[in-house]
Amino acid sequence: MLTKTDYILWRECPKNTWIKIHKPKIFFAAELSDFEKQIIETGNEVDKLAREIFPKGKFQRKFEANDFLAITDIFIEDEDGCHVYEVKATNEIDERTHYHDLAFQVNILKMSELKIKSANLVHLNKNYERRGDLDLKELFAVENVTEKIEDMLEEVFEEMNMAQNYLAQDKEPKGPCSCIYKGRSNHCATFAYSNPHVPEYSIHDLARIGLSKRKLVEMIDSGILHPHEVPEEIELSEIQKNQIWTLIHDRTILSKEEIANELEKLEFPLYFLDYETFPAAIPRFSGYSPYQQIPFQYSLHILRSPDAKPGHYDFLYTKSGDPSEEFAKSLMSHIGEKGSVIVWHKSFECSRNTEIGERVPESKKFFESVNDRTYDLEDIFKKQYYVHKDFRGSSSIKKILPVMAPALTYSELEIKEGGTAAESWNQIVTKGRTLDSEKIARNLREYCKLDTYAMYAVWRELHKLIQI
Repeated sequence: MLTKTDYILWRECPKNTWIKIHKPKIFFAAELSDFEKQIIETGNEVDKLAREIFPKGKFQRKFEANDFLAITDIFIEDEDGCHVYEVKATNEIDERTHYHDLAFQVNILKMSELKIKSANLVHLNKNYERRGDLDLKELFAVENVTEKIEDMLEEVFEEMNMAQNYLAQDKEPKGPCSCIYKGRSNHCATFAYSNPHVPEYSIHDLARIGLSKRKLVEMIDSGILHPHEVPEEIELSEIQKNQIWTLIHDRTILSKEEIANELEKLEFPLYFLDYETFPAAIPRFSGYSPYQQIPFQYSLHILRSPDAKPGHYDFLYTKSGDPSEEFAKSLMSHIGEKGSVIVWHKSFECSRNTEIGERVPESKKFFESVNDRTYDLEDIFKKQYYVHKDFRGSSSIKKILPVMAPALTYSELEIKEGGTAAESWNQIVTKGRTLDSEKIARNLREYCKLDTYAMYAVWRELHKLIQI
């Protein structure tokens, strides 16, 4: 019985799907991350709300035909025929998967001799901004895509049969899985099992190689797997070339003059700032749109002079309302009118500042000033002024920190990355205060504190490097 879920998974990686069905212990060996759990919960939340705009709908109806199984999100049958609605917890339609998802269902409905009047995709309206109570009819966009689905039915039916035959094999398909031709971030759950010959650090880890499919295919088909095996005639970006050069020669690229020029732009006091946010799919408060980030926490290290020790300040909102006003007031009490604000990945914090300024008008000028004074420390690494083999082509602080300040580590923290931080906060504010709430709050503070201290530590090491 081929399900819609397995069909969509098969389209991404056939062998991975075969392993899921025939060797589930391997497929499910890794626990779901907090981020993945959050995606599932979000999908359930959106699906439940979408049902309210279809009072005549039947939900989660099961249809079987020719060993195919589909469960429709919303199904309406009237005198004209059947209407099927697929609900997606996204702001937009993803044509690569959503259309195939719906076409799979329509094929099965037609096999069941049902007359399909319309096929529709229901998703969140990115232009909706909550004002007061939720307006579900405005929150959701319903798109009739019947014609597009009809044009795809034959192609999808052929794929359905191909998937069914492939997944019915008793013997495991030989060779690597299709993810061998994708960048590391798009590898399937069983990539290591299906591709044991691929090293832990491979050409799949070259910066943004997943966007250069032709290059990746060329190298894989030539048997090139290790970064140091890449021939010079293959055209690479500067970042990729530097990544490989530092690995092969075990040397660092260090442009002291350029780094010095960057650091000279900074004015004391230095404010090392980091936010933690939650992307609520369903806007919880007025002034928010679907998936707009809710800033609930910040950490701030203030360095008054080059030789001083940084002072630390923070804020964590654990009540049930909109944190914006208290967040703004707290930050305004610590950041003065002068001094550079240092962040990592500037566009994120600056966007949040603009949004808070709109929601809390009395803070707008303050956040405009902060944005004008914000410096992105990541730029030094993005601009390739400092390149180390262990950065592996990345400018993420999680890659930079072990090289520049190895004594600082996230490994011993309960919360190690932003996705877990967001979900941890969500537990506090949605499930009510429990015995664990205080512990979660402490963990959140420790994690965010390390983020800003890590920036200070990187700045300090850069400052030392240009003095040598």
